[in-house]
Amino acid sequence: MTATGYWNPRTELMSRPDLQKLQLKKLQHIVHWAYTNSDLWQAKLDGAGVRPEHIKKLADLELLPFLTKQELLQAQIEQPLFGKFLTIPPQKAVRYHQTSGTSGKTPLRILDGWKDWEWVSEVWCYGLYGFGVRETDIVYLAYGYGNFIGFWAAHYASEKIGALTIPSGSMTSRERIEKIMELGATVLVCTPTYAIRLAQVGAEMGIDLAKDSKIRLLIHAGEPGANIPSTKKMLEDAWGAKAGDFPGMSETGGSTAYECAAQCGGIHIPEDHYIQEVIDPQTTQSLGYGQKSELVLTMFGRASLPMIRYRTGDLVERAPSSFCSCGRTFDLYKGGILGRADDMKLIKGVNIFPSAVEDIIREFNDIDEFQIILYTEKAIDQIKVQVEPLPGCDRSGYQNLQKAVSERLYRAHRLTFGVEIVEPGSLPKFELKARRLQDLRRH
Repeated sequence: MTATGYWNPRTELMSRPDLQKLQLKKLQHIVHWAYTNSDLWQAKLDGAGVRPEHIKKLADLELLPFLTKQELLQAQIEQPLFGKFLTIPPQKAVRYHQTSGTSGKTPLRILDGWKDWEWVSEVWCYGLYGFGVRETDIVYLAYGYGNFIGFWAAHYASEKIGALTIPSGSMTSRERIEKIMELGATVLVCTPTYAIRLAQVGAEMGIDLAKDSKIRLLIHAGEPGANIPSTKKMLEDAWGAKAGDFPGMSETGGSTAYECAAQCGGIHIPEDHYIQEVIDPQTTQSLGYGQKSELVLTMFGRASLPMIRYRTGDLVERAPSSFCSCGRTFDLYKGGILGRADDMKLIKGVNIFPSAVEDIIREFNDIDEFQIILYTEKAIDQIKVQVEPLPGCDRSGYQNLQKAVSERLYRAHRLTFGVEIVEPGSLPKFELKARRLQDLRRH
């Protein structure tokens, strides 16, 4: 690859008119494929009065109906295990994954064929290479290799780049730290929460990872964190490395956007592999730059389970390519994924996003972990934050910490939060997606 930082300079530097021609060609192909090979897609498009030959220009995307996760789940309930949205026989698949169940108890089951999986890892290459991963790196993946797609595709993308790629499977945190040090790993791939946890374990072992390790890049996905300014700073200070944000989801093949080495405060959309829209969730009207609303994805490379106008529930603010100085012509999302529509909680008339609370909590260096608890008292919704200080913190300072956190949360939201200091080690620790919100209310 070139030394410019582009994995695929032909498309990453493509003019907007040429990029849009490429998108139209790929859109026409995936719509035709879905209609021809999936009974449910054919019925869905027929029900909307749309046939593949109706897609003559990029604007015709809006003729196509939206797809929701509920539809996919219902299809799998009606025809276990994989539903009729599949376009290939299950025996042709080489990969099985399922969603982590963030928004419900039932996971979505996903199958990939060889070409699908090759595409999934290729899209990850855009981000890894664009952030600075090279064949000379030693990439350490600190997560459990289970059914959740997690960082599976990042693993294969790292190998495709040519880097030495080290899985860690079921190793303990201490064992992972030892291996990072022994092998001289230069890139760490894990969730933001777990990178913070590893840094704490390293400190317990007498290792200052910012000084003693060779880690220079942190690759983060699976949850917010690397896009939250105070959490990003905590990560970079703890490891002495650059922290990058790589959001995605199982349904759409893992990575759907990436932070490049310029770190402009936004994430690039690989527009040669996706059409990504921003819509008003109420009216479904398409919105332009600078408007925060729901992300809708159409992906070109996963043929086994076509995702056309898939409503993600993620909230984004689109920005033009000029927002970043790297030279890519791809548009970006300013601030990354800003939250989820179903994550927003209304407390006493105030909209609360967990990521906004985390941004404030991470400003306090003495805090190890936290939990947000929603509950009802005398028929009124309340919010409380449990705060766990770092081990060894002076207990005489607990009251001041409680007061400072409470005041900071109030200034940001104009809402009184209950703040409770809990014993060190009492809150759960997370390796994959953190679950820091408990909604105990009954509606």
